[in-house]
This record gives sequence, structure tokens and C-alpha cells, in this order.
Amino acid sequence: MPLSGPRFQADPVQLYRDMRRDHGAVAPVVLDGDVPAWLILGYRELHQVTGDPVLFSRDSGLWNQWDRIPDDWPLLPMIGRGQPSILYTVGERHSRRAAMISDALEGVDPFALKRYAEEFADGLVDRFCSTGRTDIIAEYAMLLPALVLARIYGFSNETGAALVGSINDMIDGRERAFAGQTHLATSMVQLLVDKRAEPGDDVATRMLANTDGFSDEEITQDLMVMMAAGHQPTADWMGNSLRLMLTDDRFAASLSGGRHSVGEAMNEVLWEDTPSQNVAGRWAARETRLGGRHIAAGDLLLLGIAAANGDPQIRTDGSALTGGNNAFLSFGHGEHRCPFPAQETAEVIARTGIEVLLDRLPDVDLAVAEEQLTRRPSPWLRGLTDLPVRFTPTPAIGGKQ
Repeated sequence: MPLSGPRFQADPVQLYRDMRRDHGAVAPVVLDGDVPAWLILGYRELHQVTGDPVLFSRDSGLWNQWDRIPDDWPLLPMIGRGQPSILYTVGERHSRRAAMISDALEGVDPFALKRYAEEFADGLVDRFCSTGRTDIIAEYAMLLPALVLARIYGFSNETGAALVGSINDMIDGRERAFAGQTHLATSMVQLLVDKRAEPGDDVATRMLANTDGFSDEEITQDLMVMMAAGHQPTADWMGNSLRLMLTDDRFAASLSGGRHSVGEAMNEVLWEDTPSQNVAGRWAARETRLGGRHIAAGDLLLLGIAAANGDPQIRTDGSALTGGNNAFLSFGHGEHRCPFPAQETAEVIARTGIEVLLDRLPDVDLAVAEEQLTRRPSPWLRGLTDLPVRFTPTPAIGGKQ
């Protein structure tokens, strides 16, 4: 089964159900170029793989398919060959790098983070609030996370805005993936040069001040990972949550002022429509069995987060999960899961962005039929290509940007 094409893009939930019915908890799939991999569909199996970093390693050098991967393979930026980032570092050095990143993010003043998110959100809404119509994805959700992250990392506002397209190109894994990766890397290298010359109260400066001896190349790679992993999933979290609130009657009351429903919508999205659909990946350090499948040494295992969240073995009643149930795997599990400070940062940006939009445009409504909404063709992340809305025009308030 290919992780691409109209069926995968239109209704992955049903596709995962069919794959589970036909193959069980671990299914054979192919990536671009008919490259084989295993997709983990089961919640328990995914928990097992992410909880055993020795048997199921993050070291991509173990992959038994490297001899057939061309240098221009479009998914290469998201899988990595010889990439010195935290994603592919294992053991004690990974633990120290994870601590460096967590410490750098924990140094962000939470009140400042909230203020930046509000200021940028108001500035973005000011651009379209008087028009009565906009595309929430292109004009808002796809801009806000990168702008806030760029500010706390140490970029200027102008550079942060310019990074958005590059990040999206890299993550979507299509023809512009390498160009996006190159622009992002160049920007990070320049950021470190600037921060060595003029340190500031920012994430990049704190990472450079770390005493564990990480090279500039390693810090550059980690900043790239943090920016990509922080921006696009957060933008999709916002977009998917707003789609839910605009199309589901259970959340209609929130559009007239009930803020508690914003958190419920965001939580439900992490279960039912998580931005991080599939993650590459883990590599088997030796021959083993998983979910009744024979896994050869060096096989690639893709973490089917969306499929695992919907596993009927743990979702026996099939009901939507909202409120305080946070057992979803949307932020990963094990030592390579998303650092807690990064999760908090993403939640502050996404929730603030949604609340500001609903406060400023209280009668916002979908401008097209729900069936007309489409998703980006990415094997990794699930987000909308656009979300057209209409609302009563309101005056700008002069938010900072």
C-alpha cells in the first residue's frame, strides 16, 4: 500500500482501518520510488517500538535500503542520511542533546511567549479583518507559529516570515524539498553567526552557551529540527482545530465566547485528526518479530501515530475523546518523544492563535461546503490546503508585527 495518492489524501482513517483488517497491527507499505517500509498501526506495537530504543533504533545508518535511495529522493530531507541532528543521535549523547534543547526552551519566559503570540496574531488578523473573507490557513495558521518561534529563537521578524515557505516545502517531501531544506539551513547558520557576535535572551544563544561541546553544525541541525517540528504541526493543529469548530455543532457555542471548547477541540484533534500522521522512523537493529510480522535487520518502521490513536483495541467504543484524556501518541513516546517544553510552546501558540481569531471575528463561518476542503499531499503531516471563511468586517486594532 503506498503512502500517497488520492485515497491516502482523502480518507486516511478508512485506509488505516482497511490496512489493519488486511494486515494486522504492522502493515507493509511503499514510499516514493517503491521503497519498502513497515507502517505500525497498533497502539501497543507503537508503544513497544518507541519504548525500546536499542532494538528499534533511531540510527538511520542501519537502513538496509540505502543502496537504492537516490541522492534526489524527495523524502530524504525528512529521513536523513548522515544528518548530525538529534533525530538520529542515540544513547547518552542523545540524552545530553535533548537536555540542551529542553533547557534552551525552558528559558523562554512563558508570559513573553504568550505576549508574542498575541501580538503576532493580532497583527495577522489586522491584515484581513476589514475584508470580510480570508483563508485562515494561508493568511494566518501557516504564518503565526513560524513568526513566534523565530522571535524566541533569535531571528528578526522579517527572516522568520521568510522561513515559512521553506519549512513547508521541506516537510511536504515533494520537488521543492531540497530547496526548502537548503534555505532553512542557511538561515540557521547565519543565526548562529549573528548570536556569537551579539548574544541575546533567546533559544539560539542559550544553545551556543551549552558546555557539553556540541559543534555549530550539530546546533544548526537541531535548530532546523526544532523549527520544522515546531512550526508545521502547530499550524496544522490550529487549522484542524478550527475546521472542527467550524463544522461540528458540538463546538458551535465556542464561536460566541465559550473558550473552554477551544481546549476540547484541540485535544480531540490530537486524537482524531492529529497533524503528525506518520513519523519516519525507527530501524530494526537486528532480526525480530513485531505484530506477527518478521522484521529483518535494517528494516524501516514508520510510526503510524494517527492509526495507533484510532486503534480499536484501545478505542473499544469508538467515541470521540476530549477533555482530559491525553493518552494519545501525537507527541510520540519514549526517549525520542517531543520534549515537554516544546509541547507547551506549541500549545500556547496554537491556543492563543485560535482564541485571538475567535475574539476578533466572533461570527466567523466556513465560506465553502465542508466537502470542498482538501488536505496537503504529505505522507507525514495532515493539514488543510486552505480554510476559506467569511465574517462581519471589523476595524484593525494596530497589533504589533
